[in-house]
Parts: sequence; structure tokens; C-alpha cells
Amino acid sequence: MTPILAFDIETIPDIAGLRVLHGLSDALSDQDVVDMAHQKRRQSHGTDFQPLHLQKVVAISCALREGDHFKVWTLGQPEDSEATLVQRFFDGIEKYLPQLVSWNGGGFDLPVLHYRALVNGVTAPRYWELGDDDREFKWNNYISRYHMRHLDLMDLLAMYQPRGAAPLDELAKLCGFPGKLGMDGSQVWGAYRDGRLPEIRAYCETDAVNTYLMFLRFQRLRGVLVPALYDQEIEHVRATLGRTPGTHWQEFLAAWPA
Repeated sequence: MTPILAFDIETIPDIAGLRVLHGLSDALSDQDVVDMAHQKRRQSHGTDFQPLHLQKVVAISCALREGDHFKVWTLGQPEDSEATLVQRFFDGIEKYLPQLVSWNGGGFDLPVLHYRALVNGVTAPRYWELGDDDREFKWNNYISRYHMRHLDLMDLLAMYQPRGAAPLDELAKLCGFPGKLGMDGSQVWGAYRDGRLPEIRAYCETDAVNTYLMFLRFQRLRGVLVPALYDQEIEHVRATLGRTPGTHWQEFLAAWPA
């Protein structure tokens, strides 16, 4: 069976990149740089949200179903560089050749990872295989929007129409799953600035699990998982989380009635 890898990333503004692009002095604090970037972005686009190439990756979390096993973890260690985290993500694809599953991964997570891989000199040959060396990838690769090696659930369920997109948090809760706990993406920079990277990594893990649970629900919708097998998969996730250290998993299970 092809391994299933549901993933999520968390980002902050690329402060070093903003200094370079705007010619900013090192005398400016990081917060001043972010405030300036947000002000410019609001003036030009009406939002604080920085463009994707200026999103620095600070956490990548994975929920992997391989064989009889399910596990959740965040890549690397809190002190690891962005380059290390991004390289480890693509190394995992090299190793497992999984089906990637995301929620808005085609619109955010993967483009960010592409840009940050370029910036950091990362290599990812199998991810970028389009059939030149392996014909199996010609008609089913990670890059195409309509192939299944990467399944962007939000994009597919919306019929590739941005106006039809639904937030993961709300749809997960409507399906009986916990949804987001503790923070949301808009709070990540403040948490990172305050030294709360472990909380960001824990939050990212819960999003990866919510995404995987939505994938299971989708597989039931498709008829790939009959109800009895779907129930088994759900209980397998629940049991695994119950054995996994971390107060965030206790909170997650408490918010997920059996």
C-alpha cells in the first residue's frame, strides 16, 4: 500500500529576506522590520499576509500511515535551520514516495516549500520527477494539480474554484473532529517572537492530524473505505494519539468525543 503523508507547515515573515529586499539597516529590530513589511503589504494589497516567497518555514508536521503503523511528528528539532527542515521534508518523499495529502497545500504549503527550497539550496529530485527518468511519473506526479500523488483536499472538494474553498478548522469540526486548538496561523509570528516554538510545533501537528482525518472521511465518501474499515482507521488514530506524549494530544482527544 502506498504510504499516506498528510502534512502542514507553519511560517513567519522572512525577516532576513525583507532586510535584503528593502535595504533595511541591521539597527532596526525584527519587530520593526515585520511592522514595516505589514504596513507596506496593507497599502498594496489590503492585508498583512506576506507573499509566499517571503514566508520562512519554522515547522513542518507530518501524519504518516505506512503499513500497519500511524505516527505523527514534527521534522527536526526546534533549533534546526529552515534549510534543514525543508530538506528533511523532501528527503522523506525521496524515501517513502508517499501520497501527499494537504489542505490548501497547492495554494500555500507546497509553493512556500518550493521557494524556500530554492532560497536554501535544497535538492528534491524525486519530488520534481515529471516522467523524464521514470515514466510512471509522467501521468501522475507531485506537481500537477489534477494528479493524486499530491491530493489537496480543499482544492478538490471546491472543484478547483477558490470561491468554493472551506477552512479546515470549520469543516473538521462539522465532521466531528477537533479542528484547530490553541492558535491559528495569524498568531504564529507573535508566538515565535515570544519564544514559543514548541507550541507552534504542537499546533502544526494537530493540523496535520486534522488533515489526515479529513482524508479518511474523503476515502469513506469515495467508497474506498467502507464504514467498518473507516471506523477501524479512526480508532487506530485515536489509540495512537492516546499513546503519544504531549499535552496537546490530551487536549485534542478531549475535544474529540468517541
